[in-house]
Amino acid sequence: MSETPEQRSETGKPMVTATPRDVIHIRLASFVIFLALALGALALVAKATVVAVVLGVIAVIAVVDIVLAVRRQRHLGLGPRSTG
Repeated sequence: MSETPEQRSETGKPMVTATPRDVIHIRLASFVIFLALALGALALVAKATVVAVVLGVIAVIAVVDIVLAVRRQRHLGLGPRSTG
């Protein structure tokens, strides 16, 4: 397993190579998870179980999307702990 040296920006911050598509998937999905869980909690308080279940399913789909984006990065050899 060979590791590539970490690149640094002009300001000295570490940079990790990633495709813009996967970064967008991770950022949007994390926002969707937060929103779905917050609204789901409110739906449970309001005793709207159907809405809470739908929001729970949406949160699970977003988690799967994040997992797939991270796996794509590792498979491409660009993400953390890549095998490429």
